[in-house]
Amino acid sequence: MRRNITKVGTSMIQPVELANFFAVFFSAASVILFGTAYALLFAWSRVRGRPGLMPLAYLAYACLFASVLVLGFTANLFVNGFWTSIVLLMLVGYLVAPHGIWHLCVQTHEQEHEDEGTSVKVYQQR
Repeated sequence: MRRNITKVGTSMIQPVELANFFAVFFSAASVILFGTAYALLFAWSRVRGRPGLMPLAYLAYACLFASVLVLGFTANLFVNGFWTSIVLLMLVGYLVAPHGIWHLCVQTHEQEHEDEGTSVKVYQQR
């Protein structure tokens, strides 16, 4: 016996249509790949002092942004305000997190070397 249970005042996400399954799958995979590429290119640019890699990092972020939009529309995430805010929070987090982590690492290592009385050259673009 199958029971239909619904809660008043809640809204569920619409299921993904079968025709959109591959778009959801590949856009979700693209989110992972482009997010990784953005973080790696950002870190490589900062650690090795190669500012020419930073535009490639931001290009990877732009691809990540597009992938998230495709994922959001094909997975019906933009029909609910809660999921829309989660998607926007994720996009802001992906953009800001590498910057915050970089500054945290630089300040941590500068503090360690100041305590030891030695100097360290930190490659950082300001």
